[in-house]
Amino acid sequence: MPTVLFLCVANSARSQMAEGLARMLAPDGYRFWSAGSEPGTLHPLAVAALAELDIDISHHRAKSLSAIPFEQVGTVVTLCAEEVCPLVPGSVRRIHWPLADPAQVEGSDAERLAAFRATRDRLRELLPQLWS
Repeated sequence: MPTVLFLCVANSARSQMAEGLARMLAPDGYRFWSAGSEPGTLHPLAVAALAELDIDISHHRAKSLSAIPFEQVGTVVTLCAEEVCPLVPGSVRRIHWPLADPAQVEGSDAERLAAFRATRDRLRELLPQLWS
């Protein structure tokens, strides 16, 4: 089964949204995980942005790379932009989508949610590359 790992630093926003979206959008026969090199806490605005599409990731938890059965992973998608992406060991297909971390956006609640929506929407554009 093709298995994709979405990887960033905190596993709190971008990679979590990518995992949730991919599980919803991909054809049957794929498996998706997410992790971070320095796992934090699932960001509530990531949950809110996906809830707008009826995707519930509220049960997700930030995970480290060591929590993933890496030997089963065929593709790693790194989502880091301004920070240093985690190194990926082994021989896997590597894809890099440099997306700014919406959790770093400051401003009003509406401005912050808009950043999460923009990241969500960009991921929706990029994800089909994984299965088309």
